[in-house]
Amino acid sequence: MKTSIQLTALATLFFLFSSCSKKSSETKPTRKNITETVFASGVLVPEDNYNLTAQNDGYLIHLNFIEGDTFKAGKVMAVIENKQNAINASSAGELLDIAHINAAPDAPSLKQAEANLVLAQKKMAEDELQAQRYKKLYESKSVSKLEYENAGLALDNSKAALQVQQENYRAMKLQAEQQLILQKAQTDVNGVLKNQNEIRTVVGGKVYKKLKELGDYVRKGDVIAVVGDPENLYVKLSIDESNISKISVGQKVIIQLNTNMEKNYNGKVTEIYPAFDDQTQSFYCKVKFTDPLDFKISGTQLQGNIVIRDKNNVLVIPKNYLGYGNKVNVKGKGLITVETGFISTEWVEILSGLDENSIITLDHP
Repeated sequence: MKTSIQLTALATLFFLFSSCSKKSSETKPTRKNITETVFASGVLVPEDNYNLTAQNDGYLIHLNFIEGDTFKAGKVMAVIENKQNAINASSAGELLDIAHINAAPDAPSLKQAEANLVLAQKKMAEDELQAQRYKKLYESKSVSKLEYENAGLALDNSKAALQVQQENYRAMKLQAEQQLILQKAQTDVNGVLKNQNEIRTVVGGKVYKKLKELGDYVRKGDVIAVVGDPENLYVKLSIDESNISKISVGQKVIIQLNTNMEKNYNGKVTEIYPAFDDQTQSFYCKVKFTDPLDFKISGTQLQGNIVIRDKNNVLVIPKNYLGYGNKVNVKGKGLITVETGFISTEWVEILSGLDENSIITLDHP
């Protein structure tokens, strides 16, 4: 990466002279209005770009797209053969039907529990009448105390038996309802897993890259295709770490596509990605076009110049007059070291070491 300067005036006065053994070129530093830019390479990327991935393992038995196809959200793009999911979904549905039957009011187990409850209620009613009759007989001295107490004991047993049957009925009904809920959830889960055999688009778009073929075995998470918005593309620029601190959202960007270097497009920085990419050793920023884009092919290589700031009345010299170690050959003084600012392919900003009256030379063999 490099920081470049675009100069608004290009004329520079050169003083030429000759000697007996060689020719020398002379010039003086001049003041110009400059625009500081950061150069970056990049690529065209579609908005809403995402990977269409497999959610299950299996063989691709249907593949309903080719590169360049456009489609709406929810379209089935591919089908994976996963018999286990289909079997699980089918058996879960059958078990759900059984759970519905077991939870119904006329379910055999509930009907039996209800019948036992009714019998217990009748038995308690009978024992209650018997206990009342024996109480009266005991009071009239017609039965013994033992017979009276046995009648009371029988009533207590009937009440306890009724309570057991009531609890049993409630427990069986609750268990049947719980099983119905669990089985319904399991059926829904298996239905989802079965539906995941169909790979559907999340949002509408265009297939920019097809990564699998019919008959391929895929695993969960494998990318089937790369999808994105066919009309709305943005620029992803790679920024050198030495320049990232100069970049901010809203800055103007001048873009040239490698397919047509003669045409410029305007854009602006809309996002600076927060992470450093270890693989490319650079940062990334997102640039949206402010000019209409008439070339919309994802992956197109490009270059951009991010406008950092404008500076007026800057002292500059031609770049070829600056030697190694920021050395400049000054007439009458020899080589001196200067402090530089922005450096472009043509010009160097001089911060200190020279003024407008300095004469610098460039010797040619």
